[in-house]
Amino acid sequence: MNFELKTLDLKAAATQASDALIVLVKADFKPATDVLSRLIADARKSGDLDATPAKLLSVWRAQGVTSARVVLVSIGEGHARLVRQAVSAAVTSLKSAAPKKITLCLPDGSQHRLQAAAQAVADASYVYTATKPSAKAALLSRVVLALPTAAQTKAAKDDFAHACAHVAGVALAKEWGNRPANHATPSMLAKVAQGLAKHPRVRCEVLGPKEIEKLGMGSFAAVARGSQEPMRFIVLHYSGAPKAEAPTVLVGKGITFDTGGISLKPGAGMDEMKFDMCGAASVLGTFEALSKLQPAINVVGLIPTCENMPDGTALKPGDVITSMSGQTIEVLNTDAEGRLILADGLSLGAEMKPDAMIDIATLTGACLAALGKKMAGVVGNNSAVVDQLKQSSGRTDELLWELPLFRDYRAMLDSNVADMKNIGGPLAGVTTSSLFLNEFVGNTPWAHLDIAGPMDSEGDSGWLNRGATAFGTRLLIDFCANFKKPAARLNK
Repeated sequence: MNFELKTLDLKAAATQASDALIVLVKADFKPATDVLSRLIADARKSGDLDATPAKLLSVWRAQGVTSARVVLVSIGEGHARLVRQAVSAAVTSLKSAAPKKITLCLPDGSQHRLQAAAQAVADASYVYTATKPSAKAALLSRVVLALPTAAQTKAAKDDFAHACAHVAGVALAKEWGNRPANHATPSMLAKVAQGLAKHPRVRCEVLGPKEIEKLGMGSFAAVARGSQEPMRFIVLHYSGAPKAEAPTVLVGKGITFDTGGISLKPGAGMDEMKFDMCGAASVLGTFEALSKLQPAINVVGLIPTCENMPDGTALKPGDVITSMSGQTIEVLNTDAEGRLILADGLSLGAEMKPDAMIDIATLTGACLAALGKKMAGVVGNNSAVVDQLKQSSGRTDELLWELPLFRDYRAMLDSNVADMKNIGGPLAGVTTSSLFLNEFVGNTPWAHLDIAGPMDSEGDSGWLNRGATAFGTRLLIDFCANFKKPAARLNK
């Protein structure tokens, strides 16, 4: 999908040749004398278009308008979330018409509004086709984002570039998140990462079983040993700053399918465990965006990726394994495997002495139970890093809620036969899983994003319309682009 930023006030937009024209209407809209303004004013006066966000009115062959279809849609006060909802509703309403070109008129060049509008168009027109030949790919190939003045268009040039990069990153993350596990194996994810290395400033190294063993990643390797699919450890580097500048490290959980291992999950809904690599997908999507934005920063992406399967060689409850850090772990539940592969990823990341390290993972049902499907949990050892993630959350509308790294609960991980257990019991699951991860970051400023809830969305058609959301991709892109090195403010 190609996006274009263009100067069009409503008078000019009426003469624009498109398959459909979408006009976003704020609650405080002041009509002029042009044909679209009069159309909006009349719709408001008649009550056919009130100021309720996402309220829309479709008009066919409006007199004086070149585009055959006009969709007027209210955006209330106009903040990013309302724009996203309104544009999604408008584009969805046009699906049966299968437009190839849409012109979208925004009321101004607000950064977050522009990004929200572009992403909403891409999300609403997305069709998964990789393993479904009968699916018809969306025909929409060109989207004009129109601002009313040349000054606004000029000022929005950088924001537009960010919007396009966000769309590209989310598209990659969503596509691979949606693929079935046999079409998104660890080796396949490694090839995606190697493809990213074709972009300027990006390089990739893929470690196989021998290299992983040499690094002493016993925790990661233990999870992988029950599967016939070989594990991979993906290392991505984006180098936009001098080598001496410390990087930001992103660690993504890449369990391409999770049966639970010997601690087998119930059969119902197990197919959803293809989404257990959505953290890894978000890291891949972030690098796709960085390759387009080319910011003056250094970022490292670490993706331990494997399957969690229950064969005769699989990790067993009660086994004790040795992590890369040298710490031993008593595995009481093989379905708490994500933290085991992240442990070695975080250990390697800490060795790189980053200014900040963020891991992103579909980690706990406890987080889903606590926060539901609309937001992720964030836990960290550094208040400044967590605060910056929350600021990125506000800018991207990917919602976060901070949960405590309550150190009194560390005793719940104590083991009689190892340095720690991999689970802390039935209570405070987000905190105990975070305390486990904290054992492997040392003094590195670190935060953990648990995306178990918003990793996928059921959509309007319920379970038949499940799909990956690529949650966290835009948030990580924004965080990396705006990151400021924190002072030493470790949470106690």
